[in-house]
Amino acid sequence: MDVSAIVTPRLELVPASRALLDALLEGRRDEAEAALGGSIPPGWPDEAVAPFLRLRRDQIRRDPATQPWLVRFLVARAEPRTLVGHAGFHGPPGVNALGAADAVELGYALFPEHRGRGLATEAVEALVRWAAAEHGIRRFVASVAPANEPSLALARRLGFVHVGEHSDEEDGRELEFELLLEDGP
Repeated sequence: MDVSAIVTPRLELVPASRALLDALLEGRRDEAEAALGGSIPPGWPDEAVAPFLRLRRDQIRRDPATQPWLVRFLVARAEPRTLVGHAGFHGPPGVNALGAADAVELGYALFPEHRGRGLATEAVEALVRWAAAEHGIRRFVASVAPANEPSLALARRLGFVHVGEHSDEEDGRELEFELLLEDGP
């Protein structure tokens, strides 16, 4: 499936194809960097992120139509182009903590050395715009650990409203936030 990158002023959100995920997971660094159009930090992906990448690869393998809704790699557009993190949705509409058929749930991670510069905000805003413009999505969900102050601040800054909480097997207690976009003109 051919999925286009989303471009922002400072980032290119490169869709994670199955081939790119295979290259990353199998240590074919040169191939992965060529597909990304940028360098990958030494030691990445590490053992902590590999299960996440395998999960997304397996989802794409089972249903290629999910690819646009899954992970995108955040590549800084400034030279030298470098991978700075990843962002995307937990899956297509309906796959979210609220179980809402019309909503998508956002997720994102920046490498520590790239935090605090608004890149996560830029990536999340771009994903929201893309989902609204391309698919008519008006409802967005974010699940955030109560102690993750940077992500809580991002959610507040973008207008997300706290609507509940749940306990996640992997991540523990998470606060649920929702963003409802007004209908367009």
